[in-house]
Amino acid sequence: MSTDVSNSILTTRIDATSARYEANMRFMADLVSAIRNEEEQIREGGGARAIDSQHGKGRLTARERIQHLVDAGSFFELGTYAAYRMYEEWGGAPAAGVITGLARIETRMVMIIANDATVKAGSFFPLTAKKVIRAQNIAIENRVPTVYLVDSAGVFLPLQEDVFPDADDFGRVFRNNAVMSAMGIPQIAAIMGMCVAGGGYLPVMCDHVLMTEGSGLFLAGPALVQAAIGQRVSAEELGGAAMHSSISGTVDFQEPNDEACLGRIRSIIEKWGYRRQSPWDRKKPVAPALAVEEIYGIYDSSPARPYDIKEIIARIVDSSRFDEYKPDYGKTLICGYARIGGFAVGILANQKVHAQATDHQGRKRIEFGGVLYTESAEKAARFIMDCNQNLVPLVFLHDVNGFMVGRDAEWSGIIKAGAKMVNAVSNSVVPKISVILGGSFGAGHYAMCGKAYDPRFVFAWPTAKYAVMSGESAAATLVEIKIRQLERDGNKLSEEQKKQLFESVKQTYDEQMDPRYGAARLWIDRIIDPVETRDAITTALEAAALNPDIAEFKVGVLQT
Repeated sequence: MSTDVSNSILTTRIDATSARYEANMRFMADLVSAIRNEEEQIREGGGARAIDSQHGKGRLTARERIQHLVDAGSFFELGTYAAYRMYEEWGGAPAAGVITGLARIETRMVMIIANDATVKAGSFFPLTAKKVIRAQNIAIENRVPTVYLVDSAGVFLPLQEDVFPDADDFGRVFRNNAVMSAMGIPQIAAIMGMCVAGGGYLPVMCDHVLMTEGSGLFLAGPALVQAAIGQRVSAEELGGAAMHSSISGTVDFQEPNDEACLGRIRSIIEKWGYRRQSPWDRKKPVAPALAVEEIYGIYDSSPARPYDIKEIIARIVDSSRFDEYKPDYGKTLICGYARIGGFAVGILANQKVHAQATDHQGRKRIEFGGVLYTESAEKAARFIMDCNQNLVPLVFLHDVNGFMVGRDAEWSGIIKAGAKMVNAVSNSVVPKISVILGGSFGAGHYAMCGKAYDPRFVFAWPTAKYAVMSGESAAATLVEIKIRQLERDGNKLSEEQKKQLFESVKQTYDEQMDPRYGAARLWIDRIIDPVETRDAITTALEAAALNPDIAEFKVGVLQT
């Protein structure tokens, strides 16, 4: 990969006919295919019988409602893998029983939060609440108007202790409703089925409340009312659409069915005004000069076969144009300016190609690709500060093993340099978007803007690996500790026992490093096809552009 200095256009050196390229292509295609097949299963929700039951009530499913509501082809789903392979003792909860994502309605970007009544009647599992809160937090941080399609039986009672009480549990949803309203973020709620108990507060704390005939909104259903106060009352009389429309005055619009209700939402949104202009610079998007499909053949997950991250960047950024920052310093971390989808961005990307460097004593050394050295961390800290100074959003492309270790690294001040980089990332006020391409391990994950450092969005390729260290390293470390413990007690493991222990630990770590494991727990917002990387980042930047407010940039005390 070379850079034309006169115009900063990245050119390619890949051989698309090589055996390595073709093997990489097949490997990535298989992973992407597996993800797509699993997502199709997840999208079936509670299954065919549950879907038929929903249709039997004269109601659309959550996904059908979204399809009717949004501009065609605009739904960008988030959290598809939430609760993946979790709650299996209760029959599972595909997508955590709630569908969230960004979409456009009458060209306006919105956040959609839709209960899936085919999954345990739309009940809230622990991950359901956390997924709704994650969607709300994205809406808060980016000032995205939010539409709730409510069809839920409330808290899943067998797991109430994990749903009800804590700061990031069920009650946070309603707190966020109030905060979003106070911030001027429009919220529309449509009650399109059951909305009972504490969940009844969600729609009523929104700016607009719609309700379809045959739906129910009440703090306690007829059975509980009879048990509590001995009053016999029908669901319709207690909390039907007609009552809330004409007697309690809770509902703004009473609609005969789902289709009419969704049409009304579109009509309301179509008349909204516009907020202040975004401060992030955007020009007309220009496609990369190189074919994005070639990413499949370029990316290589083997440490023995390093790939050039600039080959990936060239297929993501507009016109394949990239102004590299300090290209001859700290070469294991590539920094530079570009545009993605027309937006100006600063990119930080781990370089997997080994680099030759010269230390302060004039000695030559090889720097390992994917490792953060003192020089690369210092370069990154300065680059992040520059981007904040000049209002340039940041994109982090992760494939990081961690920070360099050993005497030379410690003497060079690696901890001090790493702290500088972490400080800059932590206090950054411009939008940050993280994409995990390969490994994202340990403190390197933190420095590259991991989930704890408030990226607006976290995306991952199917090749992503997400843990404190690799399975190989963890297994080797834990086996060594186990051997020492046994030897202190006068015992000794055979070579076969050592091998079994190693494989057992490695298998556990490998399972937990899988991006689906992280996505199930909402550490990752969406697993993306590598060819969707540019579109995913663009969508994230379009969301971020709805928030014109920027805090003052301060980094506090930096180690020098």
